[in-house]
Amino acid sequence: MTPNIILTGFMGTGKSTVGRLVAAELGREFTDMDTLIEQREGRPIARIFAENGEPYFRQLEAGLCRELAGREGLVIATGGGALVTEANLRVMESSGLVICLDCDPATLWQRIGQSEDRPMLAELDEGRFTRLAALLEQRAPAYGRIKHHLDVTHLSPEEAAKRICEWANERMANF
Repeated sequence: MTPNIILTGFMGTGKSTVGRLVAAELGREFTDMDTLIEQREGRPIARIFAENGEPYFRQLEAGLCRELAGREGLVIATGGGALVTEANLRVMESSGLVICLDCDPATLWQRIGQSEDRPMLAELDEGRFTRLAALLEQRAPAYGRIKHHLDVTHLSPEEAAKRICEWANERMANF
């Protein structure tokens, strides 16, 4: 069995960018959960949230976690809230190495503060940074349950990918 490498963490931490680099370096298939959901639903996540609500989206995520955990050798970028649910985290941990990418709120704000495709931040208004910080704080206990963390605040995507590849090579032998 070739364990998966699963990258999770808050929006804007670079899960997709870093995941693509890790997959390329290790010669693995890359899967972005949000992109896959959008393709299957035929609409962007913001529209899924608007038309069907967050609970529906979270059901799609849970099903996809179970599906991807049944495969092997993937590099997976989860959505920012995908592994907040304990059951999703456990199923992904059973399939490989889960690494949470961490980043300070100010840096996250620089990266995603003006992005219009972040349904969890909704309105582009003055309260957006407050919502970002509150959501990050709300998810902190769930992210804290994850065993492996990499602070990407001051790392380039290439540096983060290099460290993850090193971790994977060290830890996969013992999986």
